[in-house]
Amino acid sequence: MPLTLTWGPAVRELTYIAVEVEDSEGNTGRGFTWTPTIGAVAVQALLNHDISTWAMGRPTDPEPLWPELWAHLHEAGGAGVTTIAMAGLDLALWDLRGVRHQRALSDLLGRRRDSIRVYASGVNLHYPLSELRAQALRWVEAGFSAVKIKVGSPDLADDIERVGAVREIIGPDRLLMVDANQRWDLASAERAIGALSGFGLAWIEEPLRAEDLAGFRELRQRIDVPIALGENVHTCYRFEEFLNAHVPAVIQPNVVRVGGITPFLDIVRRADEAGVPVFPHLLPELSGQLALTLANETMIEAVEGASMGELGVIDGPSPMEISGATASERDHSGLGLVFTSSSPDLSEMQRMPHHAR
Repeated sequence: MPLTLTWGPAVRELTYIAVEVEDSEGNTGRGFTWTPTIGAVAVQALLNHDISTWAMGRPTDPEPLWPELWAHLHEAGGAGVTTIAMAGLDLALWDLRGVRHQRALSDLLGRRRDSIRVYASGVNLHYPLSELRAQALRWVEAGFSAVKIKVGSPDLADDIERVGAVREIIGPDRLLMVDANQRWDLASAERAIGALSGFGLAWIEEPLRAEDLAGFRELRQRIDVPIALGENVHTCYRFEEFLNAHVPAVIQPNVVRVGGITPFLDIVRRADEAGVPVFPHLLPELSGQLALTLANETMIEAVEGASMGELGVIDGPSPMEISGATASERDHSGLGLVFTSSSPDLSEMQRMPHHAR
């Protein structure tokens, strides 16, 4: 689906792959998987062949099925494309369970609250300063009490100017988070965070490559700004390594990238044991439902222009209603997501020139 507000020259669309399962009694569960840039064709191939062939005829309970499927697919890789594809089946099976019991996902998991805070976010590093200022002003006018912007400009002076401008617009009392999207090495991260820390940052997100545990451990000793990470950490084992190293102040598992709700719950359990809060990454239509069940106080992220409703991915209202800085749940069963039938399929996308997508 084309982005109305592009995420930069290389990211002009997001790909959603809808997944349906049917049990022997004729009940249907609907899930999806998702990728912003590359890998969608490989994900669909895994679903069409290896995953569907293996899953047919097996029990539909997602918790015991997930580790067996992961072991089956492991030669193709323990994470990345593998877990992103697995999420499609796992989400569909959780939806199927909710449909069978006529209960929402949050009720199945144990809802702890009726609403959740939302923080405003934008993929805005490529915005001119005037557009960034205008976006920050929109967030203030909409009533958000927390916002996040991108950093990692080639020239640190530009980051300093941009973060300072947003802090000036939002004032001293709103939370301000920044996200480097893995753009720095250790030395440049230490330098940049030191220069930006005076703006009162609630956290610095992904300052280093997600795989660089040693670098994160060292950076944690050198800076005072809390570290948030997890959107590109894919397995419970890797999350546990970061937690055991006492690196993150916040973890941000992406429910699709980790492989679905089943592994997401395992990661939450490990984070709770370590005393680290969980802030689900992106996908507020689903992350919001999960956030309602978390033990810790949390927020979900609303990226301007990128919700499923804004992109035309879903047919009908979202299961989560976002009003200003608050999200609450609409009445529904399962995941509550019905996908449109008008989305271009991947075989057509492959034949289309990039500028026409």
